[in-house]
Amino acid sequence: MFSTVTTGAICGIHSFMIQVEVDTAKGLPCFQMVGYLGSEVKEARERVSVALKNAGIKLPPMHITVNLAPADMRKEGNAYDLPIAVGIMKSLGILEQDSTEGMLIIGELGLSGEIKKVKGILPVVRKAREEGIKVCIVPKENEKEAAVIQKIGVIGADHITEVVQYLKEKTKETRIRKELPLFDKGNFPDFKEDFSDINGQSVVKRSVEVAAAGFHHLLLIGPPGAGKTMIAKRIPTILPPLTEEESMEVSTIYSVAGLLSEDMPLITRRPFLNPHHTISVQALAGGGRIPKPGVISLAHRGVLFLDELPEFSRSTIDILRQPLEEKQIYIARNSGTFIYPADCMFVGAMNPCPCGNYPDLNRCNCTPFEVQRYLGHISGPVIDRIDICVETPKLTFHELLGTTEKNESSAKIRERVMAARKIQEKRYAEIGRKFNAELTPGDIRRFCSLGMKEQQFMERIFENMKLSARAYHKILKVARTIADLDGESKIKEIHLSEAVCYRSADQKYFRK
Repeated sequence: MFSTVTTGAICGIHSFMIQVEVDTAKGLPCFQMVGYLGSEVKEARERVSVALKNAGIKLPPMHITVNLAPADMRKEGNAYDLPIAVGIMKSLGILEQDSTEGMLIIGELGLSGEIKKVKGILPVVRKAREEGIKVCIVPKENEKEAAVIQKIGVIGADHITEVVQYLKEKTKETRIRKELPLFDKGNFPDFKEDFSDINGQSVVKRSVEVAAAGFHHLLLIGPPGAGKTMIAKRIPTILPPLTEEESMEVSTIYSVAGLLSEDMPLITRRPFLNPHHTISVQALAGGGRIPKPGVISLAHRGVLFLDELPEFSRSTIDILRQPLEEKQIYIARNSGTFIYPADCMFVGAMNPCPCGNYPDLNRCNCTPFEVQRYLGHISGPVIDRIDICVETPKLTFHELLGTTEKNESSAKIRERVMAARKIQEKRYAEIGRKFNAELTPGDIRRFCSLGMKEQQFMERIFENMKLSARAYHKILKVARTIADLDGESKIKEIHLSEAVCYRSADQKYFRK
């Protein structure tokens, strides 16, 4: 007898439906599986056979054929066990043929019949809803994650016998249908850190505010103990909260990576990733035999902070070139090409030399060669892709004595950032942009036009600083953000001057 069961699979961060086709017939007893299968999927035959036996369902000596369609798409992972088991039971007549109509089934089976957690439930259930499926049977541990998707029934099961019992019910009801109030618009997470903790560094704090307002990439250069890491870790406190759409985007990435849990079925605050400098290229960019998102993608819609930037290998830093520019990263493998989003705010922090005291020649004990080799870990193309590059000077004694009452809180700075963001949203509503940092050269001509006085100023800057076309556009985009913070519709010379100052450290350390 022939039967089918619908399940889901992941390709990159996207999901597609899989039809599990099962046929049982008289003949030489065997259990074969086809459909362009990975090794984990091929092993499902043993897991399913033993799980059914231990659940009290004995397979008769028959010729069992399982096909996972479409056959031209590679099937990887452990999520096919449960739908294969249900398909076999339908084909043997243990379950009615219409028992899984309008239903998606997914899950891994243990040898005892236990249903185990799988990755990527969130995008699979969302795709199922789009395809008109009414109910999803998922592992119990994935239940809350699946229930994030509204307007579709979700059933969490611990054991295959629970699934059999439910499918045999004449009148099926969605026993688990929780409208989880997980997303609260306008909800600001509580942070332990706050910008009021930071004394001095007014120029750096201003540059961080500009970077947050336009979602610009930022590089902080200064001696040890100047507060670079402290400032960077407080950037999430001045960013607007995730929108519902952004929250779903980020949660989908974390679901595919297997990082969602019952306690955290939905990501509701902007990610902040701070990997160690020993991280590998693959861990940063993503990939693997079964490709999964890397740290760059996990920082999507949030902040990717690389502390002690020159300590990262040059190949690791250079992997940032494409995602910093295109906001996504491509992973090519034999099984296909995978595209992961990587629209994050990159923040780097570094010392100016190995000892950290350059250019103070009275304290720096590094040779010119050592300084150049240290700075050479960061290539010119990567620096070109960073919008704001500022020095973080050593604090004076009087600045250290400053009190928190004199320092602006994160909430105060966030108000200005959000006001500038609203201006950008309104301006770019027709072209689908969100931030000034996303502007293309064509958009810059339209939205960053300069008056005659401003053009003459930028002409002098372009010649004197020997800017590349990319660096020139970066200055215009940063100036556009500064004008938005000031509530100005036109970019003025004062805005351009401030934006140019944010390239001074670039010229000082990397453009000699």
